[in-house]
Amino acid sequence: MILPVTLRDLVPGDAPSIQRIYSGKSVAFTTGKPITIEEAAAKISSWGRCAFGITVHGDLIGVVKIHSRTESTGSISYILREDSWGRGYATDAVRQITDFAFNSVGLERLEAKHHPDNPASGRVLVKAGFAPTGRQDDFLTYSRQKEA
Repeated sequence: MILPVTLRDLVPGDAPSIQRIYSGKSVAFTTGKPITIEEAAAKISSWGRCAFGITVHGDLIGVVKIHSRTESTGSISYILREDSWGRGYATDAVRQITDFAFNSVGLERLEAKHHPDNPASGRVLVKAGFAPTGRQDDFLTYSRQKEA
């Protein structure tokens, strides 16, 4: 089954959707508190070219980002609005950003991490081809190499 997930650039007008994404249970393993509309607008302007909105049928339901670590290594992060959990959207978005990182950005390795109390995030990473690598700063860590 092909999921209707699309990644797109974020624009200033997305601030209300970003505020909604960064609220409720979705922030339990990040800051733990919802953001304001001003903070949402600031996030959008600070993220740069490797942050994308995750949309389903035109509805902005999440964000997925690549953070550069070295010239050849990056890390990914993602967050979904809680009413979008459990439908495979995060897995599809992580697969798409991974392809982008390897084929357009030119990275050779990607890393990711999640809080141990959020096992669903680990399942997303494994389904997207990441392998567990251990623990760092109370987070479970994963990585994926570009295939030759």
